[in-house]
Amino acid sequence: QVQLVESGGGSVQSGGSLRLSCAASGYTYRKYCLAWFRQAPGKEREGVAAIDSDGAISYADFVKGRFTISQDNARNTLYLQMNSLAPEDTAMYYCAETSDISGGLALGVPYFDYWGQGTQVTVSS
Repeated sequence: QVQLVESGGGSVQSGGSLRLSCAASGYTYRKYCLAWFRQAPGKEREGVAAIDSDGAISYADFVKGRFTISQDNARNTLYLQMNSLAPEDTAMYYCAETSDISGGLALGVPYFDYWGQGTQVTVSS
């Protein structure tokens, strides 16, 4: 059973930075895609960034070079470094996993089979 546990959320002021972590365990696929999603109150869940087992990366357009996704395979940990945070980045951030590489890199919510419980990011102006 795949388990994903996020951490690193918190409250920061506009322009600040946070690094989110996601400890992943239980998946046995040799090929996989891990991603970060976010959901603000009253809004749909949206993809932020994804990385697959070969290191291919995709980002949502709104990231605009502010966020960096990475993974530490030895520690089975996914990261999201977020810089230049703005109030509109306030949301619950989720880690997710899929074995569908193309769907995963396209950041399609339905393609992801496993989700973490989320970590809250709040950015004040």
